[in-house]
Amino acid sequence: MFNRVILIGNLTKDPDVRYTPGGTPVTTLSIAVNSRYKQGDESKEEVLFIDAVVFGKQAETCGQYLAKGRPVLVEGRLRERRWEYEGQKKSKMEIVANNVRFLSSRKESSSPGQGFGEIPPPEEVTDLEPF
Repeated sequence: MFNRVILIGNLTKDPDVRYTPGGTPVTTLSIAVNSRYKQGDESKEEVLFIDAVVFGKQAETCGQYLAKGRPVLVEGRLRERRWEYEGQKKSKMEIVANNVRFLSSRKESSSPGQGFGEIPPPEEVTDLEPF
């Protein structure tokens, strides 16, 4: 079987960094991915909102350098989480990321040194989830 997802989108909120009881960093990224398509003569836009979970050193780096509105490329695998809340079964699809790339915004590419700060993000190292 093959389970591979690559998305490019913008963060809808600041990254949420937490730590497992064993001390492993875990960061959740909420991403909006826009798709445009034509329906007859009319152009339409569809927005997909999806969460990605990042583990290890890369999770800390995401928490340090990313912020709401920042464009990112997320690569990983799709998984479904299931739980029960107040007697109702719930589920949610999310990406378990093994690679997060920090992308330049349009503002940054047109005027260097402006936008999301002066500190460039480090080269990313892929971390696998700890369990």
